[in-house]
Amino acid sequence: MSTPHDFDFFIGEWDVTHRRRTDFLDAQSTWEEFPATNRCWSLFDGAANIDEMDVPSQGWKGLTLRLFDQETEQWSLNWSSSRSGRLFPPVIGHFTDGRGEFFGDDTLPNSRLRSSGGTPIGQPVRVRFVWSGISDTTARWEQAFSVDGEKTWVTNWFMDFTRRAAPVSGTTSA
Repeated sequence: MSTPHDFDFFIGEWDVTHRRRTDFLDAQSTWEEFPATNRCWSLFDGAANIDEMDVPSQGWKGLTLRLFDQETEQWSLNWSSSRSGRLFPPVIGHFTDGRGEFFGDDTLPNSRLRSSGGTPIGQPVRVRFVWSGISDTTARWEQAFSVDGEKTWVTNWFMDFTRRAAPVSGTTSA
C-alpha cells in the first residue's frame, strides 16, 4: 500500500518534455511535443504536495494538489489549469512496487480533456494516471482514457521529467 512519502521523489525542480495526442480519444491521431518546467514542494510532513508547471509555449500553467488519505492509504491527485481556474475531478490510487496508478471519472469535453470531431458533449470518460520510471533524476507520468468501462485505453499524454541541476555553490560573479 501507499505511504505519505510516495511522492517525496518529486520534490524539487524539473525540466519536462510533454508528448500528447492531438485528439485524446483517437489512438491514431498525431503527437505534439513541447517543453515545460515544474516545481514541487511538500506539505503536511510529506502527506501532501503541490506542484506548479509552467508551459510558456502553450500559454498556460497548471498545478496539482496531491493529498494522502491516512484512512484509505490512497492518494488523490487534483489538477487545475490557468486556462479554467477550476479544480477538476480527482484521480485516486496508490503505489505498488514503485509504480503509481490513479483512476477517476470525468466528462468530455472540458479544458483538460480535448477531443475533436464527433465526441458528444458530456461523454463520460474514465481517466488513468500512471507514475513510473522513478529515480533520483527522472520520472514519467502518463494519462489514458477509456470510454468502454476500462476494456480499452487510449494513452494520450506523456510527461518525461528530468531533475534540474542544482546551482553550483561557492561561485562568484565577476
